[in-house]
Amino acid sequence: RTFCTPVWLFYLCYKKIIASYSMSRSILRAHLLTGSSTAKPTSHNAARHIERMASHENLSNTFSHKPYRTPNTRARHVRVTAVSDTDEAKAPKGAFEQETMSVARRDLFNDVAPVYDQLNDLLSLGIHRVWKRTAIAWSEASPGDEVLDVCCGSGDLAMRLATVVGPEGKVTGLDFAANQLVTAAKRERSLPAPWSRPKITWVEGDALALPFADNSFDSITLGYGLRNVADIPQCLRELRRVLRPGCKAAILDFNRPEDPIAYGVQSFMLDNVVVPVAKLNGVEAEYQYLKPSIARYPTGREQEALAKDAAFSAAAHYDLSPGGLMGCLVVTK
Repeated sequence: RTFCTPVWLFYLCYKKIIASYSMSRSILRAHLLTGSSTAKPTSHNAARHIERMASHENLSNTFSHKPYRTPNTRARHVRVTAVSDTDEAKAPKGAFEQETMSVARRDLFNDVAPVYDQLNDLLSLGIHRVWKRTAIAWSEASPGDEVLDVCCGSGDLAMRLATVVGPEGKVTGLDFAANQLVTAAKRERSLPAPWSRPKITWVEGDALALPFADNSFDSITLGYGLRNVADIPQCLRELRRVLRPGCKAAILDFNRPEDPIAYGVQSFMLDNVVVPVAKLNGVEAEYQYLKPSIARYPTGREQEALAKDAAFSAAAHYDLSPGGLMGCLVVTK
């Protein structure tokens, strides 16, 4: 019985993910056709309706659900979901100590670089591609734009941005982990049709002190990086500084669900699926870091408040399928 219960729960979660995949694709297709930045519908019936509407390219009024907004009182303090000292102790040493976290987290991402892409594909069942396309669409990157991907890792988002901006555009990928940048440059060299996109500039740098002039970029993406910086408000201020007026940044990451049931499912998946798979690939400690890092991460509402404190003119956080386990903060300068 002890063995069967987690296996059965995993089976149910797996079915939910597969069922939600088609809905996520429908939502993204609808967004790309309309340019709408509205949130996802809440049922599979709605998703099927969107798919039918998409086939007729008549979607301007399909969505009515709006993202939640930050209350008038700004959130000055971020609530931390209860997480045991044992969870943090399992992570790489120093990853949650203020004085050492930047170096420890840089070392962590250097260590996982050889298996990072394979694990992303395996653990998300490939759905991370849908989440990333959604973030790029919300960033409103366009042909000819100068765009920046912060915490670019192995370059997945940056290479997708290069396809969007085309040969007349300019893409810069920045990360603090040198091994990730080596992997990114190698991946870029293996891409076909290099004439169809710009050569990406890879920069080793700090997201808390971006090495770029003010008002340098038309669009910014940040995938799975805001949760890992030592100072989230400072990172948001830096994003705003280098973004041009009226332009947008899309910040994709794990979501910290406010619903305790959703948080419980997420924790179960991390403990019983993600970490065991990472252990098979020799990076168990590095992926033990995920659960406590998510527990410390601001909720969607708190992220909106922090963005407003950083002087962004608008901020909206969206939960992403399946089950709101991922989220995307979209901010406008």
